[in-house]
Amino acid sequence: MKKHSKFTTTAGNLYIIAAPSGAGKTSLVKQLLASTPQVEVSISHTTRPRRPGEQDGVDYYFVNTDTFQALVQEGVFLEYARVFDYYYGTSRYAVMERLRAGIDVILEIDWQGARQVRARTPKVYTIFILPPSRAALRQRLQHRGQDAEAVIARRMQDAINEISHFHEFDYIVINDNFDDAREALRAIFIANRQLREVQVVRYRELLQVLLS
Repeated sequence: MKKHSKFTTTAGNLYIIAAPSGAGKTSLVKQLLASTPQVEVSISHTTRPRRPGEQDGVDYYFVNTDTFQALVQEGVFLEYARVFDYYYGTSRYAVMERLRAGIDVILEIDWQGARQVRARTPKVYTIFILPPSRAALRQRLQHRGQDAEAVIARRMQDAINEISHFHEFDYIVINDNFDDAREALRAIFIANRQLREVQVVRYRELLQVLLS
């Protein structure tokens, strides 16, 4: 699929935030959203059945498999994947709508999804969140108190595989001290908003007035 240059003319920035399970990504993103205006997490399409309390258009866009496959053929998705028995995908058009409105959009996807997005748009900032050590990662997984030791061992192996792709990302945030990691993540978003290419779009009218 061709890269779409229109992604370079938006007032908002597109981000991918990835991490191995247990690194604290969900908590960090939640705090980022609470402390930083004009940041949203993209809502994905999925063929997974709706769970109690979930809302269409809020948690996911729930569609059947035939509809999802039709959207794939139409090139609607920036990225999509099959996870176990269900499909998940990120709508290009939904993301573009928010970016044009000046919103920074986060895609919470893995390294494979990140590769798909990078192939389809040249403007995306990628962030990888890491634990401070393997021991800390295992401890966090164990503290969830939900999984047997065999499951934790498998999750650890999956995490190591995920971590091996860190070099494909622009930024690395080490989640050792949560507050420090949160501020480091927020600093990335704030700094990238000051880039000339972003400011020219966001403050086009101001620049014209200043130069008139």
